[in-house]
Amino acid sequence: MDAPEGTQQAHLVLANKLFLFTHPDVEDIEKVRLKEEILEAIKINDMAPLFETLVGQSLLEKDQNLLDSMRGKIEEELKKLDEKIADAEENLGESEVREAHLARSLFYIRIGDKEKALEQLKVTETKTVAVGQKMDLVFYTLQLGFFYMDFDLISKSIDKAKSLFEEGGDWERKNRLKVYEGLFCMSTRNFKKAASLFLDSISTFTTYEIFPYDTFIFYTVLTSIITLDRVSLKQKVVDAPEILAVIGKIPYLSEFLNSLYECQYKSFFSAFAGLTEHIKLDRYLHPHFRYYMREVRTVVYSQFLESYKSVTIEAMAKAFGVTVEFIDLELSRFIAAGKLHCKIDKVAGVLETNRPDAKNALYQATIKQGDFLLNRIQKLSRVIDL
Repeated sequence: MDAPEGTQQAHLVLANKLFLFTHPDVEDIEKVRLKEEILEAIKINDMAPLFETLVGQSLLEKDQNLLDSMRGKIEEELKKLDEKIADAEENLGESEVREAHLARSLFYIRIGDKEKALEQLKVTETKTVAVGQKMDLVFYTLQLGFFYMDFDLISKSIDKAKSLFEEGGDWERKNRLKVYEGLFCMSTRNFKKAASLFLDSISTFTTYEIFPYDTFIFYTVLTSIITLDRVSLKQKVVDAPEILAVIGKIPYLSEFLNSLYECQYKSFFSAFAGLTEHIKLDRYLHPHFRYYMREVRTVVYSQFLESYKSVTIEAMAKAFGVTVEFIDLELSRFIAAGKLHCKIDKVAGVLETNRPDAKNALYQATIKQGDFLLNRIQKLSRVIDL
């Protein structure tokens, strides 16, 4: 069940194919190929539970002969695994008993039986003493969680891993956990924490079982762009040698990052348009597609307006390579949502920025907190007087 070093786990590759197979924007001819590959993976791994689920969802046609064949092979394999467990318990040591139980856990993962896999992983844990080996079981559980996009399972498993690390654990596994947690944060729209965890893992990345390094860099850049300030973006992303070594392999990503930093807004919008398809067809980013599009535009519009006290709408439209009508509509939406601090003078065709005064905001916050503290002291004094 372990993927060869440097390759993605087969069942996570399958999960991505299943996602694309059901995606409305994927062409029918591509779906025909995906369907064949999904069915082939199911046959190779005897994934009877998953096959039944997909048939129930009308994604695959029912094939009773195939189902009976897979069930027969599963029964036969389970019998062999049970014999190995019994033999290990009678004739061998604790290590061999654990390995026999682990083999049964991995078999359930392979055939796509989530509930039995989780149950068997718990049994295997009771046979495990070393913290590192317990952590490996958590990683298997996390992979199951990402296959089924079970965020409750993922969250609990991450918490469990962190508590295990309090008992010990090596740096390699700790660094791997950062990538798993980063993927969880990104999948649940906590882009700021995801970016921080990904950036911490750039030079120590070994988590090839969940995605390739190119994909990791893609996620790192996307999450960083909407969460880091310009100085941090330059230091941690734009000039990062690990990112520079890979970014050119990912279509539009280098132009997307560098044109934003260099204020080349027309190029940025061009790269942005090219990247949208990639983001839309990403299994983890797809649910947040619209949100991410808004956040990126907020960043780039804010950066442009920061340089001006006032600027004509026509000049801004020209800088971005779009029409005046488009930029007018865009800014109206963002201003109404409180995302941009400016106002539009329709008559003059001018944008006037009204960035909040940081000192004034701090003063108001201090006054508010002071009033709150005085109220608490008055209440306390009344209690003491009683």
